[in-house]
Amino acid sequence: MKKPAIVWMILALALPGCVAPIVTAEPNSCATLLPAEWRQSVAGAPLPDTNTVGDWIAFGDAQTGKLDQANERTKAAIGIVERCEARDAAAVKRATRSRFLGIF
Repeated sequence: MKKPAIVWMILALALPGCVAPIVTAEPNSCATLLPAEWRQSVAGAPLPDTNTVGDWIAFGDAQTGKLDQANERTKAAIGIVERCEARDAAAVKRATRSRFLGIF
């Protein structure tokens, strides 16, 4: 017994709703958001040329500034990667959610 064409059309419309989309992400996509100059380490302050107390105080202050710069860079990099990973996880969740007839 032949089935009417309408049955085949309904099946053809329903099948795409049963298949989850394939989601791919570039493995280094989050790392590409970091500035290129951050690949270089933060250089320390230059040592003073003389042995005066003022020069060593200035060196200590400059070295502390470099440490602050490195710590801020680390915190910013971690924040960028966490937001990127959350964005990617949300995209995967949206793409793989169950849909009624592949539409809703």
